[in-house]
Amino acid sequence: MLSLSLTRGSEPLNRLLVIGCHADDIEIGCGGTLLTLTRERRELEVVWVVLAASGDRGREAHASARAFLDGVRDMTVEVHEFRDSYLPYIGAEVKDVFNELGHRFDPQVVFTHTRDDLHQDHRLACELTWNTFRDSLIFEYEIPKVDGDLGRPNVYVPLRAAVAEEKIELLHRHFPTQAGRHWFDADTFRGLMRLRGMEARAEERLAEAFVCRKLPVSP
Repeated sequence: MLSLSLTRGSEPLNRLLVIGCHADDIEIGCGGTLLTLTRERRELEVVWVVLAASGDRGREAHASARAFLDGVRDMTVEVHEFRDSYLPYIGAEVKDVFNELGHRFDPQVVFTHTRDDLHQDHRLACELTWNTFRDSLIFEYEIPKVDGDLGRPNVYVPLRAAVAEEKIELLHRHFPTQAGRHWFDADTFRGLMRLRGMEARAEERLAEAFVCRKLPVSP
């Protein structure tokens, strides 16, 4: 199966923006991809934004981001304290965050929630991502949940087994507040990566998957 690369080529993509609504969204949705990128390209400049995480959850978000981005050249971690599940009802304030971010950072690649996610916060984050970063390559990641809203991705990032296990270990280490939730376990995380790995015919049987709605290709 043919593949493209984000890490090799005459113009490597070094400026990344990752957006999550809640403290563990980024790590669940694209943590393995970020670990792969940060291990292969230390010169990355990454801005990591979490919109709704306060108190213990905010502290978890900060610590986890630093662990996933360990060793990159330049990282900025921003954790906002908007009210969980209420982002669409304070949309103007959330949009102000995106507008300010768009004026000071020009990412080549953005990782964000998918527009088909049934969580209202996630959908708003995706909408504002597309409003703000029209010239970036945008990958929409998926979050497994009881809503049963997993979609049909069209981009796959094969993962090494060791990277997938590191992702799972970091999730358990940095998010103790989630430990009692029935869905927050290795079976869920590994199972989704295994399913996407099967679809991608990944060498080590594991992958993360994304929706990419626009992909300019140079001949």
